[in-house]
Amino acid sequence: MTDTPPLQDVAADLVRLMPRDAVFMLRFLGESQLRLQRHFHDFIATELASHGVTQDSHPMIHGFIETHALTLRDFVFAGLAMAHQVRLPEMERLIGDVASLLSVDVWDELRSHIDLAERQFRAQAPALPAELDGYRVPEPRAGQ
Repeated sequence: MTDTPPLQDVAADLVRLMPRDAVFMLRFLGESQLRLQRHFHDFIATELASHGVTQDSHPMIHGFIETHALTLRDFVFAGLAMAHQVRLPEMERLIGDVASLLSVDVWDELRSHIDLAERQFRAQAPALPAELDGYRVPEPRAGQ
C-alpha cells in the first residue's frame, strides 16, 4: 500500500490547478428550488391526469410525481449551472482580487474539508471490513 500525500500537498496541488479547473457556477437555492419543484409537480400531475392517471385511480402516484418533479428540477438547474460558469481568473478580475486572496481562502477551506473527510472515514473504517465481505474473492468450493 502506498502512502497518501500530506494534506497540505493535495490542497496546494488543487489550488495550483484552480485557474484551469475551478469554475463558479450559477446555483438557485431556497424558495427558488421549491418554486420550480412545485411547478413540475403540478405539471406532471396535470399531464398524467390527461392520460387517465389520477390520485383516485392510482392512490400511490404521489411518490412518483414527487420523485420526477425533483428530477426535472435538478435537470433544469444543472443545465443552468453548466451554461453559466465563470473561471477563477475571470472571477478574480471581476472582484478586483489582484492578490489572489480568493485562492488562499479556497486553500484553507480545501485543507479543512479534506481533513474532515479523512477523519470521518477513519472513524468509520473499523466497521468497514465486516460490511465489505461481499467484495471478497469467493472461497473455492469443495471439489473444485
